[in-house]
Amino acid sequence: MAKITGLGGVFYVVKDPKATREWYREKLGLDGEYGPQLNWSEETGEQPYSLISHFSDDKYMKPGTASFMINLRVDKLDEFVAILKTRGVEILDSVDEGYGKFAWLLDPDGIKIELWEQVDTPE
Repeated sequence: MAKITGLGGVFYVVKDPKATREWYREKLGLDGEYGPQLNWSEETGEQPYSLISHFSDDKYMKPGTASFMINLRVDKLDEFVAILKTRGVEILDSVDEGYGKFAWLLDPDGIKIELWEQVDTPE
């Protein structure tokens, strides 16, 4: 039976796509022909997953300027946050929730990005 196998992408409108793609390449190390590309074949975690989560208000997206946010998986969050800081990226906050470690930043268009290191393996 046919089924959905994963998240195919996040698509949104920005003022200057070239500048935004350059920021993602320079700051986050993400590049690709059509924009930042993530290859699942590079994921090393056990039972990795993506999540589509729904909220009743936009408080979790703040201080982002959109009603959505982008969540990116990271293998070593603390190390990656240190790299981002050397690249001049402001980290809004970070937390270890036990099931995962999180950090937040804004892209140049005001979109909130949540970095997530999966800690627990889903049951």
